Amino acid sequence: MTTQTAIAPNDQGQPTAGPGNAVEARGIVKHFGSTKALDGVDLTVRQGTVLGVLGPNGAGKTTLIRVLSTLLRPDAGTAFVGGYDVLRQPRELRRTIGLTGQYASVDELLSGSENLYLIGRLLDLSRRDAKARAAELLERFSLTEAAGRPAKTYSGGMRRRLDLAASMIGRPRVLYLDEPTTGLDPRTRNEVWDEVRRMVAEGATVLLTTQYMEEAEQLASDLTVVDRGRVIANGTVDGLKRQVGGQTLQVRPHRPADLPEMVRSLAERGIAAHTGELDDLLAVPLTGEGQLTEVISVLGGRGFGIASVDTVVPSLDEVFLAITGQSATLPQQTQDSEETAR
Repeated sequence: MTTQTAIAPNDQGQPTAGPGNAVEARGIVKHFGSTKALDGVDLTVRQGTVLGVLGPNGAGKTTLIRVLSTLLRPDAGTAFVGGYDVLRQPRELRRTIGLTGQYASVDELLSGSENLYLIGRLLDLSRRDAKARAAELLERFSLTEAAGRPAKTYSGGMRRRLDLAASMIGRPRVLYLDEPTTGLDPRTRNEVWDEVRRMVAEGATVLLTTQYMEEAEQLASDLTVVDRGRVIANGTVDGLKRQVGGQTLQVRPHRPADLPEMVRSLAERGIAAHTGELDDLLAVPLTGEGQLTEVISVLGGRGFGIASVDTVVPSLDEVFLAITGQSATLPQQTQDSEETAR
């Protein structure tokens, strides 16, 4: 997990990740008995960005993280992380990455400070540097007062923060965060988000799996949606919103009683409209450029008074539901079904 910056051909002469990409995976397949957890997954993560990987429970997100961090060997496909081949150069690759799994995995007999110091020394930091880095991260994650206490006395949220700090101590170039804020309170979640942003600003790349749509919107530059072991959608947050539903024009009339006549007036011009969730709003899905102007022109020309006009896009929850056909409100603190299969 120490810093590596070179993206170069590997020692077997195989192609590595393309220029500007920290992670590239092609055709990744993984079976657990009769269960196909990954079914030909392609994934690209640009350097210095956050890729959010979304998907319902059992979609294959955790299995993908385990493959890319060399904890599982894929049955087929290729993957490169930081220029290193997942299959042929696992030792070198591990020194470029950090990993925080779904559950905290700290040594409960050691103190918070000792846990981080140990990780630092294992990463070849000097005694002085390991101690300084541990103190820095304990402060960032509001653990300084508990630094000398055994981790077994920590609350669940404190252990989670300590686990996150441990994954960051070596300043990894690529950081895997597998549902990192599940179960954390809002203040601690914001602290984690701030630290992720700080690392990205310093040049790190983050692959984030999450079931919190707000988290994906806050952190991710790009999104990949996985379901049943396959990638079913890629794009930016705004791009996926446009792909799913585009913009909706919301018009609030001065007189709510005018709404039925406004709908009929627009229908005569071939423009579909309906009353919104609130009785005093007219909703018009925008299907092309210039339609907003046309709607306002039609309504104004018919003498309808307009109190306000606004445009809205689908929420990321709605995008998730539309793409996967499943609710974005999923149980917390659960593992992908491939964990059970294993």
